[in-house]
Amino acid sequence: MRLDKFLKVSRLIKRRSVANEACDGQRVSVNGKVAKASLSVRPGDVIELRFGDRTFKAEVQNINEHATKSDAPAMYREI
Repeated sequence: MRLDKFLKVSRLIKRRSVANEACDGQRVSVNGKVAKASLSVRPGDVIELRFGDRTFKAEVQNINEHATKSDAPAMYREI
């Protein structure tokens, strides 16, 4: 699954367009490397989001094409 779609479906970022902007602004890295929105994520990847002076790190647990609000937190584990 594309990184921008994963961020939206997992509800780490509210909208896919915002996820694209974050990737374009180099505020998202996967496994320690700055990532583009088109990068494919897999279980085990570590995603790091930087917004202002706040940093959020999460490990991808599973991939779902569609997830309800209650299912979304199961897609990642906060580090």
